[in-house]
This record gives sequence, structure tokens and C-alpha cells, in this order.
Amino acid sequence: MGLQPIGDRIVVRREAAEEKTAGGILLPDSAKNKPQRGAVVAVGPGKLKPDGTRVPMQLKVGDKVLFTSWAGDEFKGPKNDGEILLMHEGDVMCVIA
Repeated sequence: MGLQPIGDRIVVRREAAEEKTAGGILLPDSAKNKPQRGAVVAVGPGKLKPDGTRVPMQLKVGDKVLFTSWAGDEFKGPKNDGEILLMHEGDVMCVIA
């Protein structure tokens, strides 16, 4: 990936939206909800405190995460990597084990 986030930001690749309902009905693109799950693909160095030290990041590359629905900003990834989310580490609610 050609992106390196700064501070306490992370880059997340969102999971693909469900194509079918539980009953087997195919969903059109306009009816699909954007998933709130994804995988961390890049992590910043951590938040810089006023005294010049850094708060270490709790997340690492490869973590599967659950985040808030309004979290982050969507961008097209470099080199046609698809859509990615750039968000603060605090927008992540939990790591999926």
C-alpha cells in the first residue's frame, strides 16, 4: 500500500457488502448497507503528546475491526486498490478475535 498515515490515524479496507439477504433475495447496490467491519492495512506512529513523546498505537496491521458508521473518510486507494477508509484509532470500537 502506498499510504502511510500520520499521528493516531489508521487505514482500513472495508469488508464487501452482503449480496443477498438471509432469505436469499439479491440486493441491488442502492439497498446495500455499508459494512462497519474491515481490516487494518496501515497504522500511524501514534499520537504525539505535548511533551514530545508518542502514545503507542493499540491496533496493528491485519487486525479485523468494528468501527462506527460515521467513522473516517472514504478515498480511492492508490493503484486501483479499491475504496479505503482513513480514520482515527479512536473511531474503532473493538478488534474482532
